[in-house]
Amino acid sequence: MLKISSTAGKVLAGTIIGATAVGGFATAAGTFSGSSSVICADNRTNALYAAPSNGVCSANRTAISLSQGVASVLPSTSIKSIVQKVSPSVVTVNVTTSTGGDTGSGSIIQSDSNSSYVLTNNHVIEAAATSGTIKIELNNGDQIDAKIVGRDANYDLAVLKVSKGNLPVIQIGDSSSISIGDSVIAFGSPLGLSGTVTSGIVSSLNRPVTTGGSASGVNSYVDAIQTDAAINPGNSGGPLTDSLGRLIGVNSAIASTGSSVSGQAGNIGLGFAIPINEAKRVYTEIITSPTHTSTRPLLGVYFDNAYTGVGAKISQLVTGEAAEKAGIPVGAVITAIDGNRVADQISAIVKIRSYAPGATVQVTATLPSGGSKVFSVKLGSSTN
Repeated sequence: MLKISSTAGKVLAGTIIGATAVGGFATAAGTFSGSSSVICADNRTNALYAAPSNGVCSANRTAISLSQGVASVLPSTSIKSIVQKVSPSVVTVNVTTSTGGDTGSGSIIQSDSNSSYVLTNNHVIEAAATSGTIKIELNNGDQIDAKIVGRDANYDLAVLKVSKGNLPVIQIGDSSSISIGDSVIAFGSPLGLSGTVTSGIVSSLNRPVTTGGSASGVNSYVDAIQTDAAINPGNSGGPLTDSLGRLIGVNSAIASTGSSVSGQAGNIGLGFAIPINEAKRVYTEIITSPTHTSTRPLLGVYFDNAYTGVGAKISQLVTGEAAEKAGIPVGAVITAIDGNRVADQISAIVKIRSYAPGATVQVTATLPSGGSKVFSVKLGSSTN
């Protein structure tokens, strides 16, 4: 698990997208007569139904007394059913090298009759990229040799392959559909404790986070989902799911105060996950491309590291790339991308990285001559 400092410049507040919402568990179904003191919650969908006249729910539904209050009972019912659904598709990733070992987590994202693919973080398996061994441990305790298909340090993602088919696959969700306040569940092997589950809410969205944990010195930039679900070292690469058990994020980093007894920082309620919509593009390219590499969007600028004002100041343009083609001048200060405020150059990089190559974005910039202008920019592409 990558640790990121809580000081300014490492964890940066970005523009929050998505209205704050109360995390609901069910859509009411059926007609409530109001005469019964019991309602029935479907064990799979959490939909609420009026209880039969005898007050006894069917085998696939849980009885909830209205005197208890729905909220006091339904969350635990929901989490239990989601854990049963998701856990078989979560794995522990064990890495062994000549200098030691490490433990992380992963999700089974694809499986056919012969083999399966596992999504995890690059920093979990990077030490074994040139030498060493990787094994995954399934939910039932079975251990299987794994090999690296491909990895992308820029997004801190990696794909593993095992020669075992017909494994349970996690359901892929839509990270663009979540809102602040939504319930989430984190799965993984914190401190090597496999099969661990924690729950919480989405605390923030579009949180610009950069981590420098790559052995190759490459920083990863994440337009992160922030959660208060407990995430600790060993959770890296494991799934963050929504309240229906759909994968909406890859647990990747934690904020830390910098103090710990064991040398490894623990959870302080600030965990960060890579949105699955961003991760899906990367892992799909890794699996399907002949070179097992992925691409990243390219704006084609260099930022002024000495600039201390609000926004990201352009010090140089890359000839023939997106920004130059759009007419953005040197010295312009980017203040927003697609209407999302840009606080500094890290915010700008994170936001650009959240798009796919070829996407068209609206870049708002303050011009060197004064005034502000919106530029329509078609992003280029760079191969890792």
